[in-house]
Amino acid sequence: MLGTLVNTAAVIAGSGIGLAFKKNLPDKYQMIYFQAVGLFTMLLGVKMSLEISSPLLVVLSLVLGGFAGLVMRLDEKAGQLGDYIKAKTRSNNDRFTEGLITGFLLFCMGSMSIVGAIEEGFGKTSDLLLTKSVMDFFSAIMLASGLGIGILFSAILLLLFQGGITLFVSVVGRDIPGEIVSEITVVGGIILIGLSINLLQIKKIEILNMLPALLFIAFFMWLKMRFFPYC
Repeated sequence: MLGTLVNTAAVIAGSGIGLAFKKNLPDKYQMIYFQAVGLFTMLLGVKMSLEISSPLLVVLSLVLGGFAGLVMRLDEKAGQLGDYIKAKTRSNNDRFTEGLITGFLLFCMGSMSIVGAIEEGFGKTSDLLLTKSVMDFFSAIMLASGLGIGILFSAILLLLFQGGITLFVSVVGRDIPGEIVSEITVVGGIILIGLSINLLQIKKIEILNMLPALLFIAFFMWLKMRFFPYC
């Protein structure tokens, strides 16, 4: 768990610095920053999704995951959670929930987050997550300066997500095939593309409702490798 703990601390530290700068950052600079981040997020998502090897399963996972997320009202509940935390912390930031969700998706949907957490679960190395911590530290500075304290609280979601993967893998006690990790990364990349569309204010997409797609693609890939290895 060392890598996840350091990663969480890096996001908290970066968010603190970003919040200190927020007061002195004019709106026009915040706007151009989010346009740049939106474009970069889109590029990152496209890069991750280009590794796709089972397009039919990916599409099926996204559709079923979206349906499941809609039934569970994940996006709505995330908004309620954001509003609850905002009320408890007495924050007057209008973009609190947006910051919470954006921070979680950017910090957790990448391959470094998933693969790094899996490696820690096997007790191999924390190098990948430690490297990611440096990147997330600087990202948190810029994100918090634009979106505010919601980025700081996204560190809690980061801890639960990456820590949960690490604990799960350590309990399962066996290697997760690279093919499964690869397709999970592809779905994560597509979700990031959706996030970039939100950041660029092109269209509002309920990204969180699609998160169950990560579980669906893992299950479908397991079925494929178990019963249809040559397909």
